[in-house]
Amino acid sequence: MMCSICGCGGDAGHPHHGDALRPTHVHAPGMDGRRMVRIEQDILAKNQRYADANRRYLAGRGIFALNLVSSPGSGKTTLLVRTVEALQHRLSVAVIEGDQQTGRDAERIRATGVAALQINTGKGCHLDAHMVGHALEQLQPAAGGVLFIENVGNLVCPAAFDLGEAHKVVVLSVTEGEDKPLKYPDMFHAADLMLLNKVDLLPYLEFDVDVCIDYARRINPKLAVLQVSAIRGDGMAAWLDWVGRGAGPAPVAIL
Repeated sequence: MMCSICGCGGDAGHPHHGDALRPTHVHAPGMDGRRMVRIEQDILAKNQRYADANRRYLAGRGIFALNLVSSPGSGKTTLLVRTVEALQHRLSVAVIEGDQQTGRDAERIRATGVAALQINTGKGCHLDAHMVGHALEQLQPAAGGVLFIENVGNLVCPAAFDLGEAHKVVVLSVTEGEDKPLKYPDMFHAADLMLLNKVDLLPYLEFDVDVCIDYARRINPKLAVLQVSAIRGDGMAAWLDWVGRGAGPAPVAIL
């Protein structure tokens, strides 16, 4: 049965954010909302322990980790390919790719010469910290470098799962509609930076950039915003500078 919240199939092995408050969406027959809340709390607490361990591992090696989140079709992988191509000559870069199936995105990253490891979640709608911990053991990213974690395309479930990253970066395409921050507030609240992607298409769309940014900052007043085009290159220098400052000796400043 398809989950009406995140579309993951309903049997991905976890309760879905919000399901406990909506008995019609509980997947386990005979289980009441309060029990679902306890299960969700237990899962998130367990995930947090793994996330804290990942964060200690990354901090101990001076690795700046970013969790890239978006809906499908935002251009996240193309943006990441352009990013690692530009950064790899001055920083050590590694990538963890998350998708339900296939290794296509990891292959695209490896084609740039950057190390990438694919995690397939099957029916799962997000990466969790335990998965990322195992990936770190296999990938062994270099100390002092940057680790990009490209999460499964989904603006719901990944918001609740800390992976041990320094920042969540939400990628929103101008083809998606300026009201996405209002529709998926948890993700925009959890993020520190929004990359408004595909701005090269703005002349062909009815998309109000100012309205979109206003909506996003109603949810998260501290949210930094950069407008970028992975294809044409708009805003990429500012994005690369943001990453570079985060990977330096001092923490990145969130403006």
